[in-house]
Amino acid sequence: MTTSTALKEPDTQVSGQELREAMRVWTTGTTIVTAREPGGQRIGLVSNSFTSVSLNPPLVSWCVDKGSSAIDAWMAAEAFSVHILADGQEHWIRKFATRGADKFQGVETTSSLLGTPVLEIPGTRMDCQVVQLHEAGDHYILLGQVHRIEAR
Repeated sequence: MTTSTALKEPDTQVSGQELREAMRVWTTGTTIVTAREPGGQRIGLVSNSFTSVSLNPPLVSWCVDKGSSAIDAWMAAEAFSVHILADGQEHWIRKFATRGADKFQGVETTSSLLGTPVLEIPGTRMDCQVVQLHEAGDHYILLGQVHRIEAR
């Protein structure tokens, strides 16, 4: 049985900065998400918004900032790979968190079966096909169906 009650209008608003400060104390996993734009250029970024959504079918999601320097490429990508980082891989975070830089400079990659760039690093990788895209405030949520999981 479900009931519905009208929500009262809050007396105050929380600022984005307040939310950011509060979320800094919540420990999350860190991933690097990679893809190819339609022209073949590799794109990648650090994401801590990665989460599983469904087991049947196997779905995951992550969020990209609308202000990303590669937002048009992310919106056009048909697939992505999520590289789940482990302790001791902080250098990958620094490399892929730099806004506007060539994140793949000096990085050897192969291609997944979906054509996404694969980082040759220890850990778990999921190759996913984009199935939905949702606008959510100043981000987009990309929902992907997992087609392959590889653990190294």
